[in-house]
Amino acid sequence: MDERSGLMGWLLRLVPGATSQPTALAKNRLVIGVTILLLSMVLQTAPLAVRSQQVEPVVVRFGWYVLEMATLAVALSTAYHHNQRRRATIGATLAWTIAISAVVSLVFVLLYTLVVVPAVPSLRSDGPPRTMAFSITWGLVVGMLHTGVWALAFVFPYVAEDARLRALEADKLKIEAEQLKISAELSRLRSQLEPHFLLNTLNAIAGLVNENPREARRLIACLGELLRDALHDGDELQPLEDEVAWLRRYAEILESRHAGTLSFQWDIEPGTKRTLVPRLLLQPLVENAVKHGALRRTKKQEGCGLVTVRVRLADSDAKRKVVCEIEDNGPGLPNAEPRAGAFGLRSVRRRLELKFPDAVLRMESTAEGTRSIVELPSPTKENPKELS
Repeated sequence: MDERSGLMGWLLRLVPGATSQPTALAKNRLVIGVTILLLSMVLQTAPLAVRSQQVEPVVVRFGWYVLEMATLAVALSTAYHHNQRRRATIGATLAWTIAISAVVSLVFVLLYTLVVVPAVPSLRSDGPPRTMAFSITWGLVVGMLHTGVWALAFVFPYVAEDARLRALEADKLKIEAEQLKISAELSRLRSQLEPHFLLNTLNAIAGLVNENPREARRLIACLGELLRDALHDGDELQPLEDEVAWLRRYAEILESRHAGTLSFQWDIEPGTKRTLVPRLLLQPLVENAVKHGALRRTKKQEGCGLVTVRVRLADSDAKRKVVCEIEDNGPGLPNAEPRAGAFGLRSVRRRLELKFPDAVLRMESTAEGTRSIVELPSPTKENPKELS
């Protein structure tokens, strides 16, 4: 049998908001609300029970309060649901509530004064005679009091719970929106980074087409492997060993293009291989070290351009971090403002901000070269606690 069928189902439909809640919760609200109403009836009848010498007027007065309260609750709940379906404003709902309370109270005052009191003579001993105007005024005041009790018993819990759920839903939507925004921005940064790298690499290969076609074909094949990995629709994070493997292929292209003037050194600590880093994070730093460092050595500097890639683990503030250093032996950074097209550094910094708020990117430059240092947490797939 349906738990919401029969009398219980009808009563639950009268409770504001109960139809959208689990049956057990709706029943609890119904029981608590009815208990509050009965307690209110008892408190209103208690003064009469204390001073009256007879039981009859107490029973009649309590029964009359119960009947009036039940009628008022049904009328108010029905009107409340009607206004909810019509999406009425709070002001309109309040006006309907006051009007219904006044009408029901007025009807019960007239019935009590003109029908009940003449039929039950013992009620006449309840204090001095009252005028009709006084009875109506007092009845309206009691009606407003009953309306307040109804609102406290049935509407307030629903409104409070609804406000709590709306706040939770708003927080959830806000978090989802923020995650989508971060994901979209990361995708945008990657989509700008990859064509940026592709254009520079194709220019490098173009210089070999006439000079060394065989080498150009080899590098095109190597570039194809790079693009296959770069365009792979994988996770934003990848193991550092994959990042280094990708950089080694990239370095192979550059060393071939600038044979005799550029070389790379690799110092990768074995324990860093499984550390997760944003895909292609270090490529702009390597590109800058080559383009604005190693290949711009002055005539006074001896030897060829050298780019050193170091990766090691370090403990800082009781946290394990991975430190990536890209160092060149170029002339160092000029004192002038950064060039307008320095997209690489901005993209690295922004990607770190989005994925690892505690990460650091800093530059150290002297007349003997420039070093780019990235410090970030060292999460792994097996231990992803450091992931944001």
